Amino acid sequence: MSAGSSEAPRRTAVLISGRGSNMAALVRAAEQEDFPAEIALVLSNRADAAGLDFAKDHGIPTLVLSHKGYSDRLAFDAALDAHLKAEGIEIVCLAGFMRLLTPWLVERWRNRMINVHPSLLPSFKGLHTHERALEAGVRVHGCTVHFVRAEMDEGPIILQAVVPIEPGDTPDVLADRVLEQEHIIYPKGLELLAAGRLTVEDERVAIAGAKGGLKPLVVPAV
Repeated sequence: MSAGSSEAPRRTAVLISGRGSNMAALVRAAEQEDFPAEIALVLSNRADAAGLDFAKDHGIPTLVLSHKGYSDRLAFDAALDAHLKAEGIEIVCLAGFMRLLTPWLVERWRNRMINVHPSLLPSFKGLHTHERALEAGVRVHGCTVHFVRAEMDEGPIILQAVVPIEPGDTPDVLADRVLEQEHIIYPKGLELLAAGRLTVEDERVAIAGAKGGLKPLVVPAV
């Protein structure tokens, strides 16, 4: 935060299950002086998640909470919620966290939990988004930052980046280009939320200070 600001950065937890490349993008953004969020915890349900090493290298507390130690999803989510509260977490970012969260947990963090998805929602929810986009023959693809709701890949849209599909694209090539944009718009979405610039009305996001809303980022075709 700026020197003249009296507000402390919002304590944010990032939940991962693997390499955590989007988590790394959030961490790097939060290291900037005026960023309104602090990555205060990186939590994984897998002890072998590579992203944990990145977090440790950047001095961020980490926690492994294995879902295998709990009788059901609700028991795991209750433990997860307790840890988040104990750490004073205010915002939760999902970054490749491969667990379906219960409606109970999602509702407890309503409008304080965000996710990034590798498609232009509501198109191509779920997995294998790049393969499905190519199979469908769409001309543009992209990614979406959104508030989390109980249904998979549902929730009010905060930001989107549009990535044109080029001749000869493969799923891997397209995935790389989309991921570059995820690393741009996810930190921006967190910044807007932590700065108090987002409100949700009738499941639509309004951005304070953005005339007519914030325009999508469009990546020009090569």
